[in-house]
Amino acid sequence: MVPVKRGSILLLVAALTAGGSSLGAQSAGDERILIRNVRPLDAVDESEDRVVHILIKNGRIHLVTEDRIAASKAQTALDAEEGFLLGQIALGEPASFLILDTDPREDAQALLDTATHARFGIIKGEIVRNDLASIADAEEEVKQRKWLAYTPPPFNVPPSDVNKKKWNRFETKPISGIFTGAVVLDRQRWISQDAESEEQVGDLEAFDGGEIRGLRFGLVGTLNFKSPWVYTLFAATNGFDKGFDTETDDGYTLFDYRLDIPGFKRSTVSIGKQKEPISMERLAGGAFLPMAERTAVSDGLLPARNLGIVISGVTPKRRVTWALGGFNDWIDASQSFDESASQVVGRVTGLPFVSADESNLIHLGLGIRYTDAKEGLHYSSDPEFNLSPVFVDTGVFDADSSTTYDLEASWRRGPFWIHGEYLRNEIAAPELGDPVLRGHHLTASWVLSGEMRAYNRRSAVFGPVPVSRSVYRGGWGAWELALRWSVLDLTDGAIEGGEMEILSGGGTWWLTSFFNLQFAYRLIQLDRFDLQGTSDGLLVRLVLILE
Repeated sequence: MVPVKRGSILLLVAALTAGGSSLGAQSAGDERILIRNVRPLDAVDESEDRVVHILIKNGRIHLVTEDRIAASKAQTALDAEEGFLLGQIALGEPASFLILDTDPREDAQALLDTATHARFGIIKGEIVRNDLASIADAEEEVKQRKWLAYTPPPFNVPPSDVNKKKWNRFETKPISGIFTGAVVLDRQRWISQDAESEEQVGDLEAFDGGEIRGLRFGLVGTLNFKSPWVYTLFAATNGFDKGFDTETDDGYTLFDYRLDIPGFKRSTVSIGKQKEPISMERLAGGAFLPMAERTAVSDGLLPARNLGIVISGVTPKRRVTWALGGFNDWIDASQSFDESASQVVGRVTGLPFVSADESNLIHLGLGIRYTDAKEGLHYSSDPEFNLSPVFVDTGVFDADSSTTYDLEASWRRGPFWIHGEYLRNEIAAPELGDPVLRGHHLTASWVLSGEMRAYNRRSAVFGPVPVSRSVYRGGWGAWELALRWSVLDLTDGAIEGGEMEILSGGGTWWLTSFFNLQFAYRLIQLDRFDLQGTSDGLLVRLVLILE
């Protein structure tokens, strides 16, 4: 095998032009150029290769991502058909690289005869050769409709069109799939606690230590009908997700079993145990949130998962999404349908502003959840640390019904992302004074290395940080800093569950898209039992996801 040196790119392009290419240099100018399905070669071991998509703007590398970029975002959209890229693709730098039709590590002749094997060449933003096929808008629509699930997978799943020969992928005519898994390891230390806090929740030093925060494994894929159906099957121990209806324990549980069936005019029917369609933070994968754990308000006022049916859809230009679901967990609860509480949940989102290249966008959303509260209600939360006692707790109480409203807003501009949500839970319980429980949070993150979190227009959620140059390819990965403020108030009327305010700061080192190290510090103030207590702690987390 022949190792490829990054510094050889200009020599290779010179060889290409000297080799008699019939195309003269063409300036990219202000044109946006999309190159789909290309394999950057920066490592000798081809097992590290991934298929990425590159967006060039004004002759410079604007975006490198494993997430599919819509062909409509560029004036010129090309398909490299998993060709091999030689050169550097650093964000913000002039585009200078070759795309070969042969892996030069396997066949050195590709380096000696670039005129024959080069499919595309660009030097400092000027195209010197282009033999790539263009991507038609019709083809784009067909490919995007393959994965229609409204709820994203529990954590980052490799693209279905990458490395199909790997052991954890299978591709047959009737069914395709990816076996995947993740392990999350935590180490936590409580730094300080005042006397009032100790009287409220006990001595927190007893909760210092490490744990396997989550161990997940499962299968996601398609049933290959003319319009493919998407299936999801996952099990876990000590699962990442919590909620007011989910106990955290060391036992294994089947927490996702869902079938997504394409409907009419960009709609989908999802049947099975799944996340309810409310709150971006709830719908996003917990393994790659900016601050390690979900906020106390999301865990305290919204469920983790539920059993039911969701109908969802998106408008033709994918600027608006909608979802409506009905739920009843009678199967999991091992009781009759009439004995279990029923819920109706809905969410609608919109993009009032999106820039031409989608690097700048504003997201707004509204969610509503109604439950008949047949089994009573119970709301509680820890202080966004898993190794912790419960800090706020209403206890179980009877009610006629409950309606929760969720308002969400996000602004993403390149590597900067700000997201906030407000939740208000109105409880119909006259004997308790019809209490209203509420909370809100605001999160800001900045990817120092310049990568941009992808926005899923089908599910209206942001994904993990894509890593342009992982540590396996001689880079430093991606670095993200985050700051978060959250408030949860479970005291109103005759309910005295307590009020908690948390200020968090931390960061994530994304060594690869499937391997990261997280740090989170939290300052917690608790108002309960006529006391105001203060405590703080530090969490270090290691996330490993099977590629």
